Amino acid sequence: MSAVRIAVSALSLAIAASRHPVVRAGMRAAVNNPQARAMAVKTVKAAAYNAGVVARHVMRRKIT
Repeated sequence: MSAVRIAVSALSLAIAASRHPVVRAGMRAAVNNPQARAMAVKTVKAAAYNAGVVARHVMRRKIT
């Protein structure tokens, strides 16, 4: 499976999950709680960093 197809699948899954009522209720609750908001920001940053690490590994394998 190509990296582009994986990225499109991940994006589609993220959009679908963000529209789920339970996820939306959780996001609203996190916004009102400063400690939960800080934890959410930390988690998102870690996930973005890890996605970049995985992308770099995938691109290295394909180029060489």
